[in-house]
Amino acid sequence: MKPDRPRRTAEPPQLPLALRYPADQRLETFVDLPAGVADQLRALAGGAAGSTYIAGARGTGKTHLLLATCALAHGTGRRAAYLPLASAAGRLGEALDALEGNDLVALDGLEAVAGSRPDELALFDAHNRATAAGARLLYAARGNPDELPPGLPDLRSRLSQCTRIILQPLDEEGRREVLRQRARRRGWVLEEAALDWLLRRVERDLAGLTALLDRLDRASLAAKRRITVPFLREILAEAPGVPVDPHQHR
Repeated sequence: MKPDRPRRTAEPPQLPLALRYPADQRLETFVDLPAGVADQLRALAGGAAGSTYIAGARGTGKTHLLLATCALAHGTGRRAAYLPLASAAGRLGEALDALEGNDLVALDGLEAVAGSRPDELALFDAHNRATAAGARLLYAARGNPDELPPGLPDLRSRLSQCTRIILQPLDEEGRREVLRQRARRRGWVLEEAALDWLLRRVERDLAGLTALLDRLDRASLAAKRRITVPFLREILAEAPGVPVDPHQHR
């Protein structure tokens, strides 16, 4: 008689904690995180019952919070796993089977699988199994459950029952503070003139800005130069892939 479920494949070797959950991705490094949200995610990481759904536009810090909560769970001795759903679209059932047994599973980017019936069925099944086993699920998506593409009604119902966290985009000062903090953690000071110049000339999306900061960090180390306005002009002139704000006139 065949088993009801396929055998789980062997899990890949675990990366060190610092590589799975970088130091930048912690609750204490999230700018303007409401105290109630921080308490809620700490409780979830510590084993509080229930599942949580984080909604917010691109660049509002959803991935940051998922990784931070996983790191907290590891710190309490619990098993946690993070899965970007875009990387498992079309084979989500197999990916979720491999994560079974974790105390906390963070699933990032629900919109990547929404509307795909096989993936939604796999997610619905995994949600029910996790709930029955006392595991915690932490979802993230760009919209609320009723804003996702039409799909499996039962899955939408389960997602709607999750505790909800809504993230808003950071204002100008918030974006500045994120960049200042990330620069300081890399051991260099982002001068205000350079910060002004940068924010005037590239798109304001936080994810793009932080990725650009990483690129500038590598370029600065390679050239052994500080991040100044002249250096920014040189680097951005050599980087055609940098998203320049179309509303800015130079």
